[in-house]
Amino acid sequence: MATQETMQDMKSRGALWGFGVFGIIVMVVMIILGAWWGSEPGQFNIMDEAEKRAEEMHETDAIPIGYVYTNTLAHIAEVLLHKPGGYITNDVGPPGVFLDNVPNWEFGALVMLRDATSALRNHFARDQSQSAEDPDLAIAEPYFYFENDSWALPSTEAEYEKGIEALHKYMERLQHFGGNIKHAQFYSRADNLWQYTEVVIKRLGGLSTRLTANSSGSNYGPGLTDLEREEQDKQGTPIAKVTWLEVDDVFYEARGASWALLHILRAIKHDFKDILLDKRAMRTVDIMIKALENSLEPIFSPMILNGDGYGLFANYSLTMANYVARANAAALDLRDIMNRG
Repeated sequence: MATQETMQDMKSRGALWGFGVFGIIVMVVMIILGAWWGSEPGQFNIMDEAEKRAEEMHETDAIPIGYVYTNTLAHIAEVLLHKPGGYITNDVGPPGVFLDNVPNWEFGALVMLRDATSALRNHFARDQSQSAEDPDLAIAEPYFYFENDSWALPSTEAEYEKGIEALHKYMERLQHFGGNIKHAQFYSRADNLWQYTEVVIKRLGGLSTRLTANSSGSNYGPGLTDLEREEQDKQGTPIAKVTWLEVDDVFYEARGASWALLHILRAIKHDFKDILLDKRAMRTVDIMIKALENSLEPIFSPMILNGDGYGLFANYSLTMANYVARANAAALDLRDIMNRG
């Protein structure tokens, strides 16, 4: 009898050990996958990707103006969907559902993609305000404005894929036309670039303000005296300081926005080369690009630090805000240059 009870006890312990080992293995796999999926995508070469796309479409002619810009937008969307772990914002299972930084990064990049696609549809591809919009771009833009966290019926990925396909069709019409195919247009004019720059200024200004509000030394938010609040009300609506748990959210959103805008500016530098040289604005675009490159330097800390003043720890939000503000200042100069006669 005692022997039988001992055998049952050993089996129970063996089962517990088995479940324990299995749980540890699952946890290790989740941690490894989470670290892999949580890494930020690297930068890509806009010209290499444009040439690769032209080869896939069996296009042997010279790449037309606007092709690089449009392909850059399409490839940004492709990176969002096909990076390690795929598109994570709408994940409902582990480890994606536990990843906090990547969805914010994706949202930052998505906002810049939406703005640039809207600029392509409403400005770059139209001769004047009275001209008809491009049919493929009229299809592409709304798909990228589909809700960013839908996981089914339809999924966010499926809608964004349709937007990418419509951009590719526009690119085909930039390259080939004739017969029943209407030639697509791309106008690299100063007024078009000025209108897009206005949007970029607002995006960068908003990010810079929110990053500064994240700082532990920020004067925004709770804890102000009545006199200080009154003074801020005179200057404008104060930005509420976020909690320490949300500091990394705005930081990674700014990282994603900087990553996407960096590639868009490189494409603008290529497709708007003539007008930038004519207006002597190429240096201004280079300043924006350099500031955004600096904002994407590797992060060596396992967490986003939020040091105070000249303390022992860095303040990542203020560092990021500095680079974003420098890019914003250059964008203001670019807007003024493009607005001159």
